[in-house]
Amino acid sequence: MKQTLSFLIISLYMLFPNVSLSQNNIQKYIENLKKDTLFVNSATAIMVMDAKGKTIASWNPDMPLLTASTMKTITTGVALKVLGHDFQFKTKIAHTGFIENGVLYGDLYIVGGADPTLASKDTLGTPADTLFMEWTAALEQKGIKRINGNIVADDRYFEHEIVPVSWAWSNLGPSYGSGTSGLSFAENLQDFTFIPGINLGDDVIMKNVFPEIPGMEYNNKLLTSGSITRNRSSFYTSDLTKEALFKGTLPAGKDSVLITVSNKFPHLSCAYEFKKYLDNKGIYSKQEILDAKEFNSAGEYELTIIHETLSAPLYKIVNVTNRISNNFYAETLLKAIGKKVTGVGSYDSATVAVKRVLQEMDVNTKGLTQEDGSGLSRQNYVSPRFFCNYYSAMEKTDVFPYFFNSLAVPGGPGTLENVLRGEDDKHKKKIHAKSGSLANVRCYAGYVETKRGELLYFAILSNNFAARTAQMQVGIEGFLNELTKY
Repeated sequence: MKQTLSFLIISLYMLFPNVSLSQNNIQKYIENLKKDTLFVNSATAIMVMDAKGKTIASWNPDMPLLTASTMKTITTGVALKVLGHDFQFKTKIAHTGFIENGVLYGDLYIVGGADPTLASKDTLGTPADTLFMEWTAALEQKGIKRINGNIVADDRYFEHEIVPVSWAWSNLGPSYGSGTSGLSFAENLQDFTFIPGINLGDDVIMKNVFPEIPGMEYNNKLLTSGSITRNRSSFYTSDLTKEALFKGTLPAGKDSVLITVSNKFPHLSCAYEFKKYLDNKGIYSKQEILDAKEFNSAGEYELTIIHETLSAPLYKIVNVTNRISNNFYAETLLKAIGKKVTGVGSYDSATVAVKRVLQEMDVNTKGLTQEDGSGLSRQNYVSPRFFCNYYSAMEKTDVFPYFFNSLAVPGGPGTLENVLRGEDDKHKKKIHAKSGSLANVRCYAGYVETKRGELLYFAILSNNFAARTAQMQVGIEGFLNELTKY
């Protein structure tokens, strides 16, 4: 009887070598989730795989689902692989014409290299005033005291498509939907200061904005609401026209309210704010801010380069992207992959490039549909099996330490800070992962260290649930807790 049973076990293992025969506690937990009405009435897919490719636990592992921000792990990992951990974006200050007696007889160019940290408030970025001081010093070193020409914003490093076509219209205005550019500035955001009225229904006054967009028109329809209400403002914009709309309400009783929204003309903002800085320093130019792609502009080979500003190394940018889930950084990295691999900085080239790189890494791209870099698009679909295979391949690359360390740990800084609250820190720190959240979407994907010091790869994707996210979170965190015990 024992020989027969042993033969049966060996036969099953030979037929299904990648499936664990013993039902471990992770799989047992998943079996309970299958009976939970919250998960039964959703689309949920899970997979846990070990370093040998064996499936430790699963539920619908080949079902592609919306990823939300777990998509960033694909973008950032491939960016590290393609560009290198020490890659730095470059922004150049250049000019046409010639310099004579302190006058530049030509146009001054700001040539973007897609640096996402340019004038960013993040610690990786250089503040705008410091940046402009650096650029002004470069002009002074060349003896330029006056510019007999225009300031040209050159964002041609990327194709002109600041956001993916698959993003929802409602995502274009908020700060999380800023999008990327060949010449980005201040994370492609604008800060508006508004002053609410005293009485219900009073107009709200727009006071300040930084950075400004030359020629932009704002239709302000904000009204004052009751003092106990919250900010219910909305902002609508696109890169098709220099018009934007504020609507909704702001509560009374506030001296001022700061609203941060997306900027779809960041290259023009950069040039405009730099021109204002130069004017204050007595270095005057003509009044126009020109867009390099809208006239017969000089190519870089025709320009005299006088200064280069370098970004922080890529691994630091990746660390911020994954830890705090920065959509703007992720979109920039995706198009930078396309630029490096194909020579074209577009979404089409980028998604083709990512698949090409994954194939070179021997990752089967079945189960991957990628539309953007951040996961904001609702046309991104990835299966848990793809995530696990991808994470396994990343572990074999020379940039893996940078990728692994960029992922948040429960209880640590970043988007996993409040995950597994009350659990032992020793266990929580075994997980290095990325979270993802959209309306009716909650996901986690990454790595977990086993008791034997090895890594497991996992993904749990839950879509289309009718419950509140907080209710789903209980079951998901129970799954994560089981991972820490394996």
